[in-house]
Amino acid sequence: MKRTSFSRSRALAETSLLPEANEDSFSAPVPAGVRDERIWFPLEGKILSSAETIENTPNSESETSLSPATVAEGEAHIHHDHDGHEHDGHDHAGHDHDHSHEGHQHGPILNPECVREVKIEAPVEEVDKAFARVVREYKKYAKIPGFRAGKVPESVVRRRFAEQIRKDVIEQLLPERFRAAITAAGVVPISEPQLSGLTLEEGKALEGAAVFEVIPSFSIDGYQDVVVPKPTVEATEEEFQQELTQLRESRATVEPVEEDRPLVDGDWAQISYSGQVQDAEDAEAPPVAGQDSLVEIGGKETLPAFTEALRGAKAGQQLKVEVVYPVDYTEAKLAGKTVAYDLEVKAIKKRTLPELNDEFAKELGDYENLAALEARIREHLLAGKQRRSEQEVREALFAALNEKVQFPIPESLVQQQIDARLDRGLRALAAQGMNADMMRKLDFTRLRTAQRDSALSEVKTSLVLDRIADAENVSVTDEEVDHEIYLAALQSREPVETLRARLTQDGGLARIREQLRREKTASLLYQRLPAA
Repeated sequence: MKRTSFSRSRALAETSLLPEANEDSFSAPVPAGVRDERIWFPLEGKILSSAETIENTPNSESETSLSPATVAEGEAHIHHDHDGHEHDGHDHAGHDHDHSHEGHQHGPILNPECVREVKIEAPVEEVDKAFARVVREYKKYAKIPGFRAGKVPESVVRRRFAEQIRKDVIEQLLPERFRAAITAAGVVPISEPQLSGLTLEEGKALEGAAVFEVIPSFSIDGYQDVVVPKPTVEATEEEFQQELTQLRESRATVEPVEEDRPLVDGDWAQISYSGQVQDAEDAEAPPVAGQDSLVEIGGKETLPAFTEALRGAKAGQQLKVEVVYPVDYTEAKLAGKTVAYDLEVKAIKKRTLPELNDEFAKELGDYENLAALEARIREHLLAGKQRRSEQEVREALFAALNEKVQFPIPESLVQQQIDARLDRGLRALAAQGMNADMMRKLDFTRLRTAQRDSALSEVKTSLVLDRIADAENVSVTDEEVDHEIYLAALQSREPVETLRARLTQDGGLARIREQLRREKTASLLYQRLPAA
């Protein structure tokens, strides 16, 4: 077991699980007597909203390319690649794909104030041509017993592959007609379109309606007058001494105590241990065990139960202790658990801090003497305080801007941001050792609800910053984007061009440019604030 099993360290406050993105569609009630077929059809290329938030929103495959329609609720995408594709003669005649949706709602609820609807239409001539093209392709490649390839009668093809043919016609017509509809309406969707009331039959015109969210129009008048306190930041002598002490402690050595005496506060106990979790669910779990671990007696990072058990013990002594770990303990497998330990004190050690002199400074780096090291520490301390202060001021400024500028927020963007925040928490939990079984026990509904206010604020901030960036003519150069890609490549240990190609394909380059633009806008607003 790692030394953290004896420490007080808490887990990250934001710990959560990211549910899979909901691919079902939300739709309005359907008039009686009208067959409702709800179809997700992504547009060609990712729709980059000007409201993607500070977090990188998860991408789905449907956001990056034109793909087949999903027909009815729960059905998978079906796409016929007719280039060398062989149909197996499966008879779909009589297969009923019409599902009842009465009283059943799909997908995330949209904000009514941000919803727009467009009519999707195509004349009967265009519909009939699309059916004819698809039927010709099926005739060319369909293989049905009793017929030679390419010689299957059209009537047989239409009967055998009626459902697939219809889906392929939908795939051909809907994206193009939808793009034409939103262009004519002058709107830019920021959520997947949800189709209802579809009429698509040979000999009839295409009719349907698509519903989606847009970024509403809003005014940012008066944003220049929003002011928050911008304090002057200084580093105190006490803070400098704390930094210096922490530096010395990081270079401390631990040496055996030769005299025969008990453990006292400030000592380090070298112990071996074996513990069993006192929980019926973990009865078969292997013991929590380790050798030669160091525990600081009375240390601020040491759990009180270990300090109390070890204080006063001598080398060679064996002890028993029961430890109750906090529910938010860093190691997820121990969080909220009670563990009964058998301990053996193997040695008592004392930590010795190095002297503060020129030699100490030179050991730490390219410092001529102690004075040079101290100057660098002061610079580092002040820079850190300035960064934290600037972040706090920015957060206050964002809150003030959000209060000043009022407008409805698209719900789809809020849900994307909740997903991003929960994904970050999930990754933190996984890094701490929480397995899938533990994650399944999390209350997803509560976690999403807890993230909502922060997610909504972040989305609104991004929308406001985008609008201010437009007003201020803020732009991002290719060189600035290249620099971000270079830094990301260093962090991911990936060749720059490989990363660039991947980002280009999944829309990441556009998101980087958006984020840089928001960052530059926020910096511009911060710099304009008067010093307190």
